[in-house]
Amino acid sequence: MTAAAALTVGDIIRAHGAVFAERWGARLRREQRRALEDLGACQTAALGGHVWACASCGYRHLAYNSCRNRHCPSCQGWQRARWLEREAGNLLPVEYHHVVFTLPSALAGWASANPALVYGLLFAAASASVRELAADPRYLGAEVGLVAVLHTWGQNLHHHPHLHVIASGGGLACDASGRVLEPARWRGCRRGFFLPVRVLSRLFRGKFLGGLRQAQAAGRLLPPVGRPELAAAGAFGGWLGRLYEQDWVVHSQPPVAGPEVVLKYLARYVHRVAISNERLVRLEDGQVHFTGKDYADGGRRKDLTLSAEEFLRRFIEHVLPRGFVRVRHYGLLSNRHRKEQLAECRRLLAVAVVAERVESCRPTAALVCPVCQGEVWVLVERLPADDVGAGPAPARRDTS
Repeated sequence: MTAAAALTVGDIIRAHGAVFAERWGARLRREQRRALEDLGACQTAALGGHVWACASCGYRHLAYNSCRNRHCPSCQGWQRARWLEREAGNLLPVEYHHVVFTLPSALAGWASANPALVYGLLFAAASASVRELAADPRYLGAEVGLVAVLHTWGQNLHHHPHLHVIASGGGLACDASGRVLEPARWRGCRRGFFLPVRVLSRLFRGKFLGGLRQAQAAGRLLPPVGRPELAAAGAFGGWLGRLYEQDWVVHSQPPVAGPEVVLKYLARYVHRVAISNERLVRLEDGQVHFTGKDYADGGRRKDLTLSAEEFLRRFIEHVLPRGFVRVRHYGLLSNRHRKEQLAECRRLLAVAVVAERVESCRPTAALVCPVCQGEVWVLVERLPADDVGAGPAPARRDTS
């Protein structure tokens, strides 16, 4: 496999997944095994396909079905487009701020052993910290709207849990408890500034570690692999105390202005998986060559190499627990009162419903006939799963 454009994560799984599963299968969760199966079958004969004919010249094109697994790099474009179309109507014509909450590396092992619990605490601690600080009259005194997106990886595929939070630059005036005041009033942030990062970091640290302590006391927290001694209350307490002494990383980026810009910004984070197919360079002699940014070197793009087995081990670690929601809404955007609260915000801002175009965020779906450049296609045949041969059949022109 040498063609960079052709290489996918599915190709790597098909070439080395059986050996990987033989060694690591006993440690994999059910959803991780399912991801290996789905990605390995994606856009192959195993899932069946459709034959389309150009309406102008009869040229035929065979397209295999996609797996639609949420961890598949090949299947994210259509999911991202659908989400962005739904999200467009929720945006307000204000600045939006991007805040990233990162868990210390010492917590990576706990996240691997308790993914649903640790990731859930990350969402809860980060969102509660932003809302509490925003509601404080010393800072903003408003209920803001939040979209939070979970990422669990770094550029080298190591476990690096962090949360991207997009927050509205203002909200409905509220008291310190977060209760919206009557009559409703809009309170906006100072231009270019959201909340003090150091205060936000300490609040986030306290809320997360407090939740972790409660989970351990209730017997819901498994120790990391290879660290059984941390299951004891005394050892766990000492380890937790050291984390309280650390400064936690919370990074606030410059605000993004305008709903259309925000949509494009969100598209970079929503429905992203651990690695995109575009970053894969080649699979050669059991080694996966891919590119990644080195943030310790100013974000320069570098070539990275891992054995296929190690590549799959790191990739599969980022498969989320079954049913875990990785994009969540809070505050003004919470599902329960979103419609009413956004309508009130628009009334106060004297604007109509935001309906920005999102065509630029959609994947290119139109197929152009390579023979006559026609764009009208007719479905001529559905091919069932496992009934289309061992490999991709070439597109062909119908000469009958």
